[in-house]
Amino acid sequence: MAGQISPTRSALLASKASLKTANDGADLLKRKRDALIGEFFALVKDALAAREQLSGVSKGAYTSLFGAKAWDSPEAVESLSLAGTGDYAVDMQIESIYGVKVPKINIPERAAQSHFSPINVGARTIQASNDFGGVLEAIVKVAATETKLRRIGEEIKKTSRRVNALEQVVIPGIHDDIRFIRSVLDQREREAGFTQKKIKAKIEGKNKAAREAAAATSHGSAAD
Repeated sequence: MAGQISPTRSALLASKASLKTANDGADLLKRKRDALIGEFFALVKDALAAREQLSGVSKGAYTSLFGAKAWDSPEAVESLSLAGTGDYAVDMQIESIYGVKVPKINIPERAAQSHFSPINVGARTIQASNDFGGVLEAIVKVAATETKLRRIGEEIKKTSRRVNALEQVVIPGIHDDIRFIRSVLDQREREAGFTQKKIKAKIEGKNKAAREAAAATSHGSAAD
């Protein structure tokens, strides 16, 4: 970068300002990254808990399903699997976590009563339908937490790359510019000082010669 910059005092001031901006930006990004890492590990716990909950309710739901198939007719179980779920609407909004846009999913409460007639349907089949409703809720919760986890993980990687670019490329490049400008300015200052000394010595030499000439003239006039 040093070869592309003009070695002037204004450029030196601009480079110092850029260096401060880059350092401040790196510090800000590192604080953001640290905050995101803390949020990430908190979400890891939530994601593991959601996965564990899904595993638990799934085991219970399949146990209920096997019981329903054993006690009720396959036709009743299949018809209930289609009628029991109904419309399951999920309220999803977008929230910001340290500047990262992530989905916020509100899981709706299940209706207290099923949307089907219990006639000719056994209690075990009804229980299986309710249990699989819990499985659906658990799946939505897993999807919500793991989507947040993935988005924040991607942002942590992106922020780390930006920090590395600033600390390993941009900031060292600005330091090189500053050193280059200072070396050129120092060299110019030394050359200017040397030139001033030469000019001063030349002027003093002329003044001395003029004084000597004046003294010689004055001495000659007095002798006459």
